[in-house]
Amino acid sequence: MLGLFKKDKIIEFKAPVRGEAVDLGVVPDQVFASKMVGDGLAFQPEEGVLYAPVNSEVVQVFPTKHALGLRTQEGLEVLIHIGIDTVELQGEGFTSFVQPRQWVKAGDKLLAFDLDLITAKDKSTLSPLLITNMSMVKELKCYLGKVTPRTTVMKVKI
Repeated sequence: MLGLFKKDKIIEFKAPVRGEAVDLGVVPDQVFASKMVGDGLAFQPEEGVLYAPVNSEVVQVFPTKHALGLRTQEGLEVLIHIGIDTVELQGEGFTSFVQPRQWVKAGDKLLAFDLDLITAKDKSTLSPLLITNMSMVKELKCYLGKVTPRTTVMKVKI
């Protein structure tokens, strides 16, 4: 009988960049800021390297390498989008180190991106990290401020 009640599980997310974690509402794109795609937080990167925020499978690397999708073992779907309107760069300044169906550990290097190029092209470097299947989430806690890839930035209760 006791087996019928599943215990809540908490999944910790690390920062995907070195920089600053900020509220999603400050992202200069209504689709992200209004949480239409999912909930989470955004990052102002100080260097052009994206790290895996959680142990997960790479589900998709966008052809322009400006975004990727991950899925945790528990089934949480994660979207990381580098900058805003960076799809318009057509992949210029982006390098991927991972392929779909590859498993990564928190802290593994996923992508490199040229912050100076993104800024020179008048694009925001604010980078959202979202849980896109929020129906699985019972509670989401975000931690803002200065971060490194070792900093816990989100705790997700499922």
